[in-house]
Amino acid sequence: MRESITFLKEFAKDPTKVGAIAPSSPGLVSAMVDWFDWPSIRSVVEFGPGTGVFTEAILERLHPDAKFFAIERSGEMAALTRARCPAATVIEDSATNLGAICDAQGMGEIDAVICGLPWASFPESLQAEIMDAMIGRMCEGGRFATFAYWQGVVLPAGRRFSKRLTSSFSEVGRSQTVWRNLPPAFVYRCVK
Repeated sequence: MRESITFLKEFAKDPTKVGAIAPSSPGLVSAMVDWFDWPSIRSVVEFGPGTGVFTEAILERLHPDAKFFAIERSGEMAALTRARCPAATVIEDSATNLGAICDAQGMGEIDAVICGLPWASFPESLQAEIMDAMIGRMCEGGRFATFAYWQGVVLPAGRRFSKRLTSSFSEVGRSQTVWRNLPPAFVYRCVK
């Protein structure tokens, strides 16, 4: 209940930072993380962990030799993720600073990015800045997963983001719709 209240509070404060009214459902968590080849991944970054539902699933699957950290702008959300996942490194910063954060964490190229950011609510300049920082740090064959709400896909920023994905990655696919999520969503699954 505390997570739902925090989500609503953060959404009311600034919908462009949170973009959701409730934590992601177990079905959406599975659609996001089960697609990755966890035994071969050694460097993982999560953007926008929120309350830590994806973080928890990542830690359950993470190879013992893999490096992992999450980047969260909201101090309150970062605290919830840390409480849920005490073993996780959660950095309060912006994904636009990915390069410097990777350097500080001793992470070279990134094999996988799991993302909970509200892309459809971002202006084009922020979409580009985050995407460029990520693509510049990902290895060839690196994988990226992020979800989208169906209502956001028709917005100009949502359409722009979809085009950006197809111009940035060699492969872009979509999961089935997760109808039991609030609101219904699907996952973009991309390979560099």
